[in-house]
Amino acid sequence: MHDPISDLLTRIRNAGAAQHPSLVIPHSKMKESVAHILKREGYLNDVSVEGDKLKSLKLGLRYDGKKSVIVGLRQISTPGLRRYVRSTEIPRVLGGMGVAIVSTSKGVMSGQDAKKQNLGGELVCYVW
Repeated sequence: MHDPISDLLTRIRNAGAAQHPSLVIPHSKMKESVAHILKREGYLNDVSVEGDKLKSLKLGLRYDGKKSVIVGLRQISTPGLRRYVRSTEIPRVLGGMGVAIVSTSKGVMSGQDAKKQNLGGELVCYVW
């Protein structure tokens, strides 16, 4: 696998379309950070790390009736073209209804938190 973030977003998108209650993916610190942001923003029910040597990440998806809470996911920065933004250039997703995820020098955080702390960085993805 060359791009773990696109793999994470695709698995979440597919599991939501198939109405799975949860999904298990291979663990990485970056995926775990993105998942915790999605949980804090209300897009996921549960995030847990399972296993000792070979870790996996278990995500509980959130639904509104039979419709997934996550309407769309879009990866911005790719391995072939990294996108970096200043703190003043962090975009609002759907007029503030979505969340931009930014990888900063202080860790991975939502775009709103990065603006508050006056931090720029790599624009990872949009979720709405």
